Amino acid sequence: MIDYAKITVTAGSGGRGKVGWRQDKFVRKGGPDGGNGGDGGSVYLTVDKNLNTLKNFQFQKKFTADSGQMGGKNRRTGRNAVDLEIKVPPGTVVKMEGSDPSIDLIGTGQKILVAQGGHGGRGNWAFRSPTLTTPKIADPGEAGETKTLALELKLLADIGLIGLPNAGKSTLLSVLTKATPKIADYPFTTLEPNLGVFRSGMTRCDLVIADIPGLIEGASRGKGLGIEFLRHAERCRVLVHLLDATSKTIKADYQQVRNELGQYSPKLLEKPEIIILNKIDLLPVGKIPRFPKALAISAATHKNLDQFKRALAKIL
Repeated sequence: MIDYAKITVTAGSGGRGKVGWRQDKFVRKGGPDGGNGGDGGSVYLTVDKNLNTLKNFQFQKKFTADSGQMGGKNRRTGRNAVDLEIKVPPGTVVKMEGSDPSIDLIGTGQKILVAQGGHGGRGNWAFRSPTLTTPKIADPGEAGETKTLALELKLLADIGLIGLPNAGKSTLLSVLTKATPKIADYPFTTLEPNLGVFRSGMTRCDLVIADIPGLIEGASRGKGLGIEFLRHAERCRVLVHLLDATSKTIKADYQQVRNELGQYSPKLLEKPEIIILNKIDLLPVGKIPRFPKALAISAATHKNLDQFKRALAKIL
Protein backbone atom coordinates (compact mmCIF):
# COMPACT_ATOMS: atom_id res chain seq x y z
CA MET A 1 0.00 0.00 0.00
CA ILE A 2 1.27 3.45 -0.91
CA ASP A 3 0.22 5.71 1.98
CA TYR A 4 2.75 8.54 1.71
CA ALA A 5 3.71 10.78 -1.18
CA LYS A 6 5.48 14.07 -1.73
CA ILE A 7 4.40 16.01 -4.79
CA THR A 8 4.94 19.41 -6.39
CA VAL A 9 2.00 21.30 -7.87
CA THR A 10 2.26 24.37 -10.09
CA ALA A 11 -0.70 26.54 -11.01
CA GLY A 12 -0.95 28.02 -14.48
CA SER A 13 0.38 31.47 -15.26
CA GLY A 14 -1.90 34.24 -16.43
CA GLY A 15 -2.02 34.88 -20.16
CA ARG A 16 -0.06 37.79 -21.60
CA GLY A 17 -1.96 40.97 -22.37
CA LYS A 18 -2.05 41.96 -26.04
CA VAL A 19 -0.67 45.04 -27.69
CA GLY A 20 -3.18 45.67 -30.48
CA TRP A 21 -4.65 48.50 -32.53
CA ARG A 22 -8.13 49.11 -33.78
CA GLN A 23 -8.43 48.68 -37.52
CA ASP A 24 -11.34 49.38 -39.79
CA LYS A 25 -11.97 50.31 -43.39
CA PHE A 26 -11.13 53.98 -43.02
CA VAL A 27 -8.70 53.91 -40.10
CA ARG A 28 -5.52 52.01 -40.82
CA LYS A 29 -4.19 52.29 -37.29
CA GLY A 30 -6.66 53.41 -34.68
CA GLY A 31 -6.38 53.53 -30.93
CA PRO A 32 -5.31 50.71 -28.62
CA ASP A 33 -7.65 47.70 -28.36
CA GLY A 34 -5.47 44.88 -27.00
CA GLY A 35 -7.37 42.69 -24.52
CA ASN A 36 -6.33 41.25 -21.17
CA GLY A 37 -4.92 37.75 -20.81
CA GLY A 38 -6.97 34.95 -19.24
CA ASP A 39 -6.34 33.66 -15.72
CA GLY A 40 -4.16 30.60 -15.19
CA GLY A 41 -5.68 27.39 -13.86
CA SER A 42 -5.56 26.77 -10.11
CA VAL A 43 -4.76 23.38 -8.54
CA TYR A 44 -7.20 21.66 -6.20
CA LEU A 45 -7.18 18.42 -4.21
CA THR A 46 -10.52 16.60 -4.29
CA VAL A 47 -11.60 13.60 -2.21
CA ASP A 48 -12.66 10.57 -4.27
CA LYS A 49 -14.40 7.81 -2.31
CA ASN A 50 -13.34 5.22 -4.90
CA LEU A 51 -9.67 5.60 -3.95
CA ASN A 52 -8.03 3.97 -0.92
CA THR A 53 -4.34 4.43 -1.61
CA LEU A 54 -1.88 7.07 -2.83
CA LYS A 55 -0.48 4.78 -5.54
CA ASN A 56 -1.36 7.34 -8.24
CA PHE A 57 1.51 9.44 -6.91
CA GLN A 58 4.07 6.64 -6.92
CA PHE A 59 5.50 7.64 -10.28
CA GLN A 60 3.97 11.03 -11.03
CA LYS A 61 5.35 13.63 -8.63
CA LYS A 62 4.75 16.87 -10.53
CA PHE A 63 1.42 18.36 -11.57
CA THR A 64 1.01 21.55 -13.60
CA ALA A 65 -2.18 23.40 -14.52
CA ASP A 66 -2.58 25.12 -17.90
CA SER A 67 -1.83 28.80 -18.38
CA GLY A 68 -4.39 31.39 -19.43
CA GLN A 69 -4.78 32.41 -23.06
CA MET A 70 -3.23 35.59 -24.42
CA GLY A 71 -5.52 38.59 -24.83
CA GLY A 72 -7.05 39.19 -28.25
CA LYS A 73 -7.96 41.98 -30.60
CA ASN A 74 -11.01 44.16 -30.10
CA ARG A 75 -10.38 44.17 -26.35
CA ARG A 76 -11.19 40.47 -26.08
CA THR A 77 -10.04 38.82 -22.87
CA GLY A 78 -8.15 35.58 -23.32
CA ARG A 79 -9.79 32.35 -22.21
CA ASN A 80 -9.27 31.34 -18.58
CA ALA A 81 -7.50 28.01 -18.14
CA VAL A 82 -9.38 25.05 -16.68
CA ASP A 83 -8.50 24.31 -13.06
CA LEU A 84 -6.57 21.11 -12.34
CA GLU A 85 -8.21 18.73 -9.87
CA ILE A 86 -6.06 16.02 -8.28
CA LYS A 87 -8.01 13.18 -6.70
CA VAL A 88 -7.01 11.76 -3.31
CA PRO A 89 -8.61 9.08 -1.10
CA PRO A 90 -10.66 9.87 2.02
CA GLY A 91 -8.41 10.13 5.06
CA THR A 92 -5.62 12.03 3.30
CA VAL A 93 -3.71 14.50 5.46
CA VAL A 94 -2.13 17.37 3.51
CA LYS A 95 0.90 19.24 4.78
CA MET A 96 2.04 22.22 2.72
CA GLU A 97 5.71 23.13 2.82
CA GLY A 98 6.19 26.25 4.92
CA SER A 99 2.75 25.95 6.53
CA ASP A 100 2.26 24.68 10.07
CA PRO A 101 -1.32 23.39 10.20
CA SER A 102 -2.12 20.25 8.24
CA ILE A 103 -5.43 19.76 6.45
CA ASP A 104 -7.62 16.68 6.87
CA LEU A 105 -9.51 15.52 3.79
CA ILE A 106 -12.22 13.16 4.97
CA GLY A 107 -15.57 13.90 3.35
CA THR A 108 -16.38 12.66 -0.14
CA GLY A 109 -16.23 15.54 -2.60
CA GLN A 110 -14.29 17.75 -0.19
CA LYS A 111 -12.11 20.13 -2.19
CA ILE A 112 -9.27 22.46 -1.21
CA LEU A 113 -7.22 24.98 -3.14
CA VAL A 114 -3.49 24.22 -2.97
CA ALA A 115 -2.04 26.51 -5.66
CA GLN A 116 -3.62 29.70 -7.02
CA GLY A 117 -3.46 30.41 -10.73
CA GLY A 118 -1.94 33.70 -11.89
CA HIS A 119 -4.09 36.62 -13.06
CA GLY A 120 -4.02 37.51 -16.72
CA GLY A 121 -1.90 40.46 -17.80
CA ARG A 122 -3.46 43.73 -18.93
CA GLY A 123 -3.59 44.54 -22.63
CA ASN A 124 -2.60 47.95 -23.96
CA TRP A 125 -6.25 49.06 -23.93
CA ALA A 126 -6.03 49.12 -20.13
CA PHE A 127 -3.02 51.49 -20.22
CA ARG A 128 -4.62 54.27 -22.26
CA SER A 129 -4.90 57.71 -20.64
CA PRO A 130 -5.27 61.37 -21.67
CA THR A 131 -1.50 61.66 -21.67
CA LEU A 132 -0.83 58.24 -23.21
CA THR A 133 -3.17 57.71 -26.10
CA THR A 134 -1.16 55.03 -27.92
CA PRO A 135 0.36 52.77 -25.24
CA LYS A 136 2.63 50.11 -26.66
CA ILE A 137 2.91 48.10 -23.47
CA ALA A 138 1.09 45.11 -21.97
CA ASP A 139 1.50 43.01 -18.83
CA PRO A 140 3.01 39.51 -19.14
CA GLY A 141 0.57 37.94 -16.67
CA GLU A 142 1.25 36.68 -13.15
CA ALA A 143 3.04 33.42 -12.52
CA GLY A 144 1.02 30.65 -10.89
CA GLU A 145 1.92 29.45 -7.41
CA THR A 146 4.18 26.43 -6.90
CA LYS A 147 3.71 24.35 -3.76
CA THR A 148 5.33 21.21 -2.37
CA LEU A 149 2.81 18.95 -0.63
CA ALA A 150 3.32 15.99 1.69
CA LEU A 151 0.36 13.61 1.46
CA GLU A 152 -0.18 11.07 4.21
CA LEU A 153 -3.02 8.56 4.18
CA LYS A 154 -4.68 7.48 7.42
CA LEU A 155 -7.15 4.72 6.71
CA LEU A 156 -10.78 5.39 7.58
CA ALA A 157 -11.94 2.17 9.25
CA ASP A 158 -14.50 1.33 11.91
CA ILE A 159 -12.41 -1.46 13.41
CA GLY A 160 -8.65 -1.79 13.67
CA LEU A 161 -7.09 -5.21 14.30
CA ILE A 162 -3.92 -4.80 16.35
CA GLY A 163 -1.51 -7.16 18.06
CA LEU A 164 1.93 -8.69 17.88
CA PRO A 165 3.06 -10.40 14.67
CA ASN A 166 1.44 -13.78 14.01
CA ALA A 167 -1.46 -13.20 16.44
CA GLY A 168 -3.96 -14.18 13.74
CA LYS A 169 -5.18 -10.78 12.60
CA SER A 170 -5.17 -11.63 8.90
CA THR A 171 -7.01 -14.89 9.49
CA LEU A 172 -9.71 -13.10 11.49
CA LEU A 173 -10.05 -10.47 8.78
CA SER A 174 -10.45 -13.13 6.11
CA VAL A 175 -13.23 -14.98 7.96
CA LEU A 176 -15.15 -11.81 8.84
CA THR A 177 -14.88 -10.27 5.37
CA LYS A 178 -14.13 -11.25 1.80
CA ALA A 179 -10.63 -9.83 2.04
CA THR A 180 -7.81 -12.14 0.96
CA PRO A 181 -4.72 -11.06 2.90
CA LYS A 182 -1.56 -13.15 2.80
CA ILE A 183 -1.73 -15.70 5.64
CA ALA A 184 1.11 -17.87 6.92
CA ASP A 185 2.36 -19.33 10.18
CA TYR A 186 5.28 -16.95 10.65
CA PRO A 187 5.65 -13.37 11.93
CA PHE A 188 5.43 -10.31 9.65
CA THR A 189 3.33 -12.04 6.99
CA THR A 190 1.34 -8.81 6.74
CA LEU A 191 3.60 -6.05 5.48
CA GLU A 192 0.89 -3.50 4.70
CA PRO A 193 -2.62 -2.73 6.00
CA ASN A 194 -5.46 -4.77 4.54
CA LEU A 195 -9.08 -3.64 4.42
CA GLY A 196 -12.27 -5.66 4.40
CA VAL A 197 -16.00 -4.97 4.73
CA PHE A 198 -17.86 -6.83 7.48
CA ARG A 199 -21.53 -7.47 6.71
CA SER A 200 -23.66 -8.91 9.49
CA GLY A 201 -27.27 -8.74 10.58
CA MET A 202 -25.98 -8.05 14.09
CA THR A 203 -24.74 -4.58 13.12
CA ARG A 204 -26.79 -1.66 11.82
CA CYS A 205 -24.56 -1.13 8.78
CA ASP A 206 -21.52 -2.50 7.00
CA LEU A 207 -18.28 -2.04 8.93
CA VAL A 208 -14.81 -1.49 7.50
CA ILE A 209 -12.08 -3.52 9.21
CA ALA A 210 -8.38 -2.73 8.91
CA ASP A 211 -5.73 -5.37 9.56
CA ILE A 212 -2.81 -3.31 10.84
CA PRO A 213 0.63 -4.98 10.50
CA GLY A 214 2.03 -6.52 13.67
CA LEU A 215 3.65 -4.24 16.21
CA ILE A 216 6.90 -4.96 18.01
CA GLU A 217 8.65 -3.25 20.88
CA GLY A 218 9.98 0.09 19.66
CA ALA A 219 7.41 0.43 16.86
CA SER A 220 6.49 3.91 18.07
CA ARG A 221 10.12 4.89 17.50
CA GLY A 222 10.23 3.37 14.02
CA LYS A 223 11.43 -0.18 14.72
CA GLY A 224 10.00 -3.10 12.79
CA LEU A 225 7.29 -1.72 10.54
CA GLY A 226 7.42 1.32 12.79
CA ILE A 227 5.15 4.33 12.86
CA GLU A 228 4.53 3.90 9.14
CA PHE A 229 1.37 1.96 10.03
CA LEU A 230 0.66 3.04 13.60
CA ARG A 231 -1.05 6.15 12.26
CA HIS A 232 -3.77 4.02 10.67
CA ALA A 233 -5.03 3.10 14.14
CA GLU A 234 -5.81 6.76 14.85
CA ARG A 235 -8.91 6.81 12.62
CA CYS A 236 -10.43 3.54 13.87
CA ARG A 237 -13.51 3.77 16.09
CA VAL A 238 -12.71 0.51 17.90
CA LEU A 239 -9.46 -1.40 18.38
CA VAL A 240 -9.61 -5.20 18.49
CA HIS A 241 -6.50 -6.41 20.29
CA LEU A 242 -5.61 -9.97 19.31
CA LEU A 243 -3.48 -12.08 21.64
CA ASP A 244 -2.00 -15.47 20.84
CA ALA A 245 -3.56 -17.83 23.39
CA THR A 246 -0.62 -20.23 22.99
CA SER A 247 1.90 -17.61 24.14
CA LYS A 248 3.59 -18.10 27.52
CA THR A 249 3.68 -14.34 28.08
CA ILE A 250 0.15 -13.17 27.27
CA LYS A 251 0.07 -10.35 29.83
CA ALA A 252 3.43 -9.03 28.68
CA ASP A 253 2.34 -9.31 25.03
CA TYR A 254 -0.75 -7.24 25.76
CA GLN A 255 1.14 -4.58 27.68
CA GLN A 256 3.84 -4.34 25.02
CA VAL A 257 1.34 -3.37 22.33
CA ARG A 258 -0.47 -0.98 24.68
CA ASN A 259 2.84 0.70 25.51
CA GLU A 260 3.62 1.24 21.84
CA LEU A 261 0.18 2.71 21.19
CA GLY A 262 0.51 5.06 24.15
CA GLN A 263 3.98 6.24 23.18
CA TYR A 264 2.80 6.99 19.66
CA SER A 265 -0.38 8.78 20.77
CA PRO A 266 -1.98 8.67 24.24
CA LYS A 267 -5.37 9.17 22.57
CA LEU A 268 -5.14 5.64 21.16
CA LEU A 269 -5.40 4.28 24.70
CA GLU A 270 -8.75 6.04 25.11
CA LYS A 271 -10.38 4.21 22.21
CA PRO A 272 -12.88 1.41 22.92
CA GLU A 273 -11.10 -1.94 22.93
CA ILE A 274 -12.11 -5.57 22.52
CA ILE A 275 -9.54 -8.10 23.71
CA ILE A 276 -9.40 -11.42 21.87
CA LEU A 277 -7.59 -14.60 22.88
CA ASN A 278 -7.08 -16.27 19.52
CA LYS A 279 -5.91 -19.77 18.49
CA ILE A 280 -7.71 -21.64 21.29
CA ASP A 281 -8.03 -24.56 18.86
CA LEU A 282 -4.32 -25.21 19.44
CA LEU A 283 -4.78 -25.67 23.19
CA PRO A 284 -5.87 -28.79 25.08
CA VAL A 285 -9.48 -28.77 26.30
CA GLY A 286 -9.78 -26.83 29.55
CA LYS A 287 -6.37 -25.18 29.19
CA ILE A 288 -7.51 -21.79 27.89
CA PRO A 289 -5.66 -19.10 29.86
CA ARG A 290 -7.60 -16.49 31.80
CA PHE A 291 -7.32 -12.85 30.84
CA PRO A 292 -9.53 -10.00 32.12
CA LYS A 293 -12.40 -9.08 29.76
CA ALA A 294 -11.02 -11.23 26.95
CA LEU A 295 -13.09 -13.27 24.51
CA ALA A 296 -11.58 -16.66 23.65
CA ILE A 297 -11.99 -17.59 19.98
CA SER A 298 -10.46 -19.50 17.13
CA ALA A 299 -10.40 -17.56 13.88
CA ALA A 300 -9.22 -20.71 12.08
CA THR A 301 -12.14 -22.93 13.20
CA HIS A 302 -14.64 -20.06 13.71
CA LYS A 303 -15.23 -21.12 17.31
CA ASN A 304 -17.00 -18.42 19.39
CA LEU A 305 -17.00 -15.99 16.46
CA ASP A 306 -20.67 -15.18 17.10
CA GLN A 307 -19.74 -13.94 20.59
CA PHE A 308 -17.18 -11.64 19.02
CA LYS A 309 -19.68 -10.35 16.44
CA ARG A 310 -22.17 -9.58 19.21
CA ALA A 311 -19.48 -7.68 21.11
CA LEU A 312 -18.77 -5.62 17.99
CA ALA A 313 -22.46 -4.88 17.47
CA LYS A 314 -22.80 -3.78 21.09
CA ILE A 315 -19.83 -1.43 21.10
CA LEU A 316 -20.57 0.09 17.68
